[in-house]
Amino acid sequence: MSTKTLTIENHDDTVADGIVLIDFWADWCGPCKQFAPVFEKASDEHGDIVFAKVDTEDQRQLAASYGITSIPTLVGYRDGIPIFSQPGALPGQVLEDVIKQVRSLDMETVKKEYAEAVAAQQQQATTPSPDAV
Repeated sequence: MSTKTLTIENHDDTVADGIVLIDFWADWCGPCKQFAPVFEKASDEHGDIVFAKVDTEDQRQLAASYGITSIPTLVGYRDGIPIFSQPGALPGQVLEDVIKQVRSLDMETVKKEYAEAVAAQQQQATTPSPDAV
């Protein structure tokens, strides 16, 4: 399976289901060029995973929404939940290990913990701080 170009327009639909690995990269980036064939090889070997690439020069708003400050950066999703983010060009064995770990996640636990974290963050955002008097 080849990689998919990820844009701000197709982002939400792309990450909604299953396992999605996103490579944030730029054409001028040497480490990105080193990681590209590793990412492409993994995409060929794991047809059930969506492998997406974000050109940070073309998709500045999307890269900024992730807080990308170093490229390449690999971000992983499972069932619409962001579960992994790491800058740097990963060797093939390390990428395979990441894939293995993502596959083995107990998603019921992850979904519960994610929902609790989102609820706590929302409550914190709506609760005025004691200093705001």
